[in-house]
Amino acid sequence: MDKLNKMVEQKNWAVVGARSDESTFGYKIPMRMLEHGYNVYMVNPKLDEIEGNRVYKKLSDIEEKIDVVDVVVNPKVAISVLDEAKAMGIENIFFQPGTYTDETLEYADKLGLNYVTNCIYKILGAK
Repeated sequence: MDKLNKMVEQKNWAVVGARSDESTFGYKIPMRMLEHGYNVYMVNPKLDEIEGNRVYKKLSDIEEKIDVVDVVVNPKVAISVLDEAKAMGIENIFFQPGTYTDETLEYADKLGLNYVTNCIYKILGAK
């Protein structure tokens, strides 16, 4: 099984960059994941909750074991997300389109993280 499918099969995801604006993928992604039975931990330092779901200020505030970090922030912010994930022992990173550059991916390689570049929203919509 390839990396993408292995990640999609994991159930505990942190969505970094969750948003309350319904027109954004930061909103659409965690909502679709919840509809598909995922345990979703939303992360955004500016929010406390989205649709009744707790929002964590930072990745390291989550006490549950996270299988995959879904990155829905710009590439500059993504670098710090990678550091935090690595420090927490999270190995799987899912980069949404527009959240990474060559530099971001090289940094993920340097940290020894598994990553894919795809759109979980689209993947789950196709099921």
